[in-house]
Amino acid sequence: MSGGNPVAGLGSTVLTLAYDGAAFHGFARQPGLVTVQGRLEEALGVACRRKIATAVAGRTDAGVHALGQVVSFEARDDDPDPHTLPRSMNALAGHDIVVTAVRRARPGFSARYDAVAREYRYLLVPGPIPPLATAGRAWWTKRTLDLAAMREGAQHLVGEHDFRSFCVSGSAEGKRTVRDIESIDIRPACELGEHVVVVRIVGRSFLHSMVRIVTGSLVQVGLGRRDPAWVEEALSACERDAAGITAPPHGLTLWNVAYPEDSWL
Repeated sequence: MSGGNPVAGLGSTVLTLAYDGAAFHGFARQPGLVTVQGRLEEALGVACRRKIATAVAGRTDAGVHALGQVVSFEARDDDPDPHTLPRSMNALAGHDIVVTAVRRARPGFSARYDAVAREYRYLLVPGPIPPLATAGRAWWTKRTLDLAAMREGAQHLVGEHDFRSFCVSGSAEGKRTVRDIESIDIRPACELGEHVVVVRIVGRSFLHSMVRIVTGSLVQVGLGRRDPAWVEEALSACERDAAGITAPPHGLTLWNVAYPEDSWL
C-alpha cells in the first residue's frame, strides 16, 4: 500500500478506542494471535490505504477492557478526514473495537510518551450473590469486603514508590520500577442494577499487571486475610512473592488517558 507524504502541519492522528478485551490476547501485536493492535492496524491499513504503525497509551493484558484507550500515528496528506475516519474504522475493525473519537495532535505527538495520567477502574462484586449483568466486567469475591480496611491499605501505595513487588517478576528485570500513584479511590456503586465496588487508580504510568496486583492485594485485605499494614510491608520488600494475588483480567478497564491541552491542533 502507498500513501501521500507526511505534512508538518498535519501532525499526528489520534484515535480514542473502546474495546471488549475478552476475545483478544492483549493489546500488543503478537504473531499468530488475535490482538487489539493487530486488528486495529489492519483496519487502519485498509482505511488509509497504507501500512500503519501505532503508538499506544497502555498495552493492556489479555482479557482487559478499555473505554478510553488512545493510539496515535503519523498523519499523511491523503489520509481520510478525521471526521469520516471513525465511520470507516467502526465498519472495518469488528464489533468488539469501537473508535469513539479522532483528533489531530502536534507533530511528534506520541500516545504513549505524552500521556500525563492514566486512569484504570476495577469492578468487584462482593457478597454471596453472583453477578449476571456485570459478570464479564467484574470479579465476584463471593464474600463481603471491608472497604475501610482496603482504603487504609491503599494509602500506603499512594505517592512515589518502588513497585517491584506489584508487577510481573520477569518484566522488572533490569528496569526502573519506581512509579507514582496519584490516587486510589475505593467506593460502592451500582452498575446495570447490580451492587459493585469500584477501585479507581490514577497515575502517570504503570508496570506490567501492576493495577491487577494492587487490586488483588487490596482484596486480600478486604477479605480479612491480611492486615492493612501488610500492604506497606509488601511494598518495602521489593519482591513479587511479598504482595498478593493478581486479580483476574476481566474486571479491569482502562478508563481514561490525559494529555496536555497544548497537544491538540
